[in-house]
Amino acid sequence: MQRIPEPELMLNAEQASAYAQADFAVPHQQIADRFRDVFPELILTGTILDLGCGPADLLIRFAKAWPEAQFHGIDGSPAMLAEGRPAIAAANLNSRISLYHQLLPADSLPLPSYQAVISNSLLHHLHYPEVLWQTIKQAAAPKTAIYITDLCRPDSTNQALNLVNTYSADEPQILKQDFYHSLLAAFTLDEIQLQLNEAGLASLQVAITSDRHIQISGYITT
Repeated sequence: MQRIPEPELMLNAEQASAYAQADFAVPHQQIADRFRDVFPELILTGTILDLGCGPADLLIRFAKAWPEAQFHGIDGSPAMLAEGRPAIAAANLNSRISLYHQLLPADSLPLPSYQAVISNSLLHHLHYPEVLWQTIKQAAAPKTAIYITDLCRPDSTNQALNLVNTYSADEPQILKQDFYHSLLAAFTLDEIQLQLNEAGLASLQVAITSDRHIQISGYITT
């Protein structure tokens, strides 16, 4: 099945609210847990960058898991950031999590480099995926940890519909539509591997982690 791109940003307030209110507790906590599994020797004490942070749920989970680290979240959607700020305040994490409205590619980032760069479900939104890999290189120093998770494009629209029915049957219709279109816009493992090779990031490892998810991880080596 050929990739069908979707809008890069969730600008609609209703869309952002539905996403923020959805129950991503299990998959987001799994991301934080897998990060620890992938980098068992890494202790986060510096600043971590989340690209496409959305309503900040993943940032909050990372901040709770690594209490000595600081966190920067970047997103191009004001509606998403508006959902994230009260969530951060409710978690009493205003002193450790900062959100920035910023479109990629960016001339500059809040810091010149980060101890780790994370991102969840941003890649499939990008019409030009090289933007993500360029930004990661911009944000990284030698030994920066990279952990990216995203959807993996299924083989057919029927398979995409089955995934939506399996994992989003009880969600609002707007979320089910978003999930379906995101599956169609996602990249395959081979496509991502080619992107990394072309970006000079072949040291990063690509792996399928579920029937709908893909993981890109490793250290920047130069």
